[in-house]
Amino acid sequence: MEHSDFGKRFAGKIGIGELMDDLGNALVADPAPLMLGGGNPSHVPQVQALFRKRMEAILAEPGEFERLIGNYDTPQGSKSFIEALVELFRNEFGWNLGPENIGLTNGSQNSFFYLFNLFAGRFGDSRRKKILLPLAPEYIGYSEVGLEKDFFQANRPEISRLNDHIFKYQVDFESLELTDEVGAICFSRPTNPTGNVVTDEEVNRLRELASRHGVPLVIDNAYGTPFPNIIYEDVRPVWDENTIVCMSLSKLGLPGLRTGIVIAQQEVIQIVSRMTSVFSLAPGGVGPGLALDLVSSGEITRISREIIRPFYESKVKRAVVQLQEEMSGVPFAIHKPEGALFLWLWFEDLPITSRELYERLKKKGVLVVSGHYFFPGLDEPWRHKDECIRVTYAQDDEVVEKGLSIIADEVKQLYSSQ
Repeated sequence: MEHSDFGKRFAGKIGIGELMDDLGNALVADPAPLMLGGGNPSHVPQVQALFRKRMEAILAEPGEFERLIGNYDTPQGSKSFIEALVELFRNEFGWNLGPENIGLTNGSQNSFFYLFNLFAGRFGDSRRKKILLPLAPEYIGYSEVGLEKDFFQANRPEISRLNDHIFKYQVDFESLELTDEVGAICFSRPTNPTGNVVTDEEVNRLRELASRHGVPLVIDNAYGTPFPNIIYEDVRPVWDENTIVCMSLSKLGLPGLRTGIVIAQQEVIQIVSRMTSVFSLAPGGVGPGLALDLVSSGEITRISREIIRPFYESKVKRAVVQLQEEMSGVPFAIHKPEGALFLWLWFEDLPITSRELYERLKKKGVLVVSGHYFFPGLDEPWRHKDECIRVTYAQDDEVVEKGLSIIADEVKQLYSSQ
């Protein structure tokens, strides 16, 4: 059968599709591979216990479970949950917003599909606009959400080399170009895949650039503050009428319930809600139902600060120490881990491509993600794109330790055989 141009885009290999296939297959494989590639959050015992307790309370209240699973919410999402979020953001950050400024979606991928295609693509007078990613590498999940080809424009970073095989990407404002083809600017903070945190100074410069050019600034806050707070740098969260902040409940510990949160000016929320009504009628209500009490009480902030952040921070410190020890003698570097669930490993002058390294590690029972997927919109030749891999440290400690050892052994063999 013949496919449309739209359908053909999904007939070949897609990075996020390959990643999710690997994740799903790993869960049922025997023996199970060491899954260091996915973005699944850890099963944090204290957090899971809270959600179990909340579900038990829902089940114990007559009619509440039936209402939660049996009724549609509005296309904007659960009113009570949105009102609780409004109060949380007002209290935590002093943001001047109301319920009209928040809309729910069926996960962050939905949010970015809606927003990116709202601000970029083909316009009525035959113009085309793109999403500007000011700091490549960026999230693999952005790559295929555009309905038009050539949807992104990405900017190569400056690279600062720090001590102990650590480096950091920074926005290269000298080369950052905002033309009339830019429809919006977007970055993740903390960044998936690198764990980078765009500094407050960089954020302010990007806000000023976006405002001056009359385009929105979209901040992907999936790992940020106030929840799940998997961020190890002190930052000042920002929102205004020209800024769109996207969050979710996934990394809090509810990835299976697909709850995205969009914070924007009223007109944008109205359009996002109408898109939801067309594509899925309404956002799911179970995620908001489970998290409502935590948000209403403000407890979600304490849990994120006192349980979730320390849990991941201790894991990443162990992983970095292990790599620094086991990679000794290899020209490697780790992006400074400032947040998210990942370590971004750079192997300078890698004898093979990162895609080939992925295949070799897969045969040895370790799944990672090749770095070349994380550069949408950066089509220029740059060897660095093929020298990096993303690994997660969110798996059980013994899985991470064993997987990192196999990676270190494989990379050492590659360099020694040159």
